[in-house]
Amino acid sequence: MIKNKKLIIFDMDGTLIDSVGIWNEIDVQLIKKIGNRELDEIDIGKQRDTKLKEYSKSEDSYLEYCGFLKEKYQSNLSKEEIKKLRYEIADNYLKNIIDYKPNAEKVLKYLKEKGYILAIASTTNDHTIEIYKKHNTNIINKANLEETFSIIYSKGAVKELKPNPEVHYKILKKLNIKPEECLIIEDSLIGVEAANNANIEVAVMYDKYSNCNREKINQLSQYQFDNFEKMLDYVKKELE
Repeated sequence: MIKNKKLIIFDMDGTLIDSVGIWNEIDVQLIKKIGNRELDEIDIGKQRDTKLKEYSKSEDSYLEYCGFLKEKYQSNLSKEEIKKLRYEIADNYLKNIIDYKPNAEKVLKYLKEKGYILAIASTTNDHTIEIYKKHNTNIINKANLEETFSIIYSKGAVKELKPNPEVHYKILKKLNIKPEECLIIEDSLIGVEAANNANIEVAVMYDKYSNCNREKINQLSQYQFDNFEKMLDYVKKELE
């Protein structure tokens, strides 16, 4: 899996950090405020993923998503006001609640010690990544992003989001690394599709919020892991 690799690219939300469910909770609260509606968080997550994929080529896909929410739930707020409200709701979660998935930091530290270059390719917006870097003590204390990763590309680094492979091409070019020298760690179907579109091998970290696409995800990925502990065991056996 990684014996002949130089670079490991990680997705962020749902892969390294346990955040997809939290973003669902945030959108549940948002929709209550703007539309007075009660919705299941899994349905909200599917709705958000579908719309972000649809708006992936727009200048601000999250703003367009908020515009969709405005129309669907007949809010009097503008899409800009809805986006602002969303991040006001999210602030406490982003700083104090979101954390690495269990043992993720152990995998990162082991790979770093073994000399691998680590990168992040995330569709998360730049503001959120900055909060993770500077204010989220869970992340900072376990594996500081800026010290752990050589490159961190978030939404603002590219014109087109996953499943477009632009972010992966950009990382490979900057580091002068070939696709066959790279492995991508992902959790979602669009992430796996992006890896496939870049002709890079992909390992999937299980996240329950991607279960609706599990069969397709497994078909398109070379490796699958239930958790980071199992990934660490696999990697150690391969390298040692």
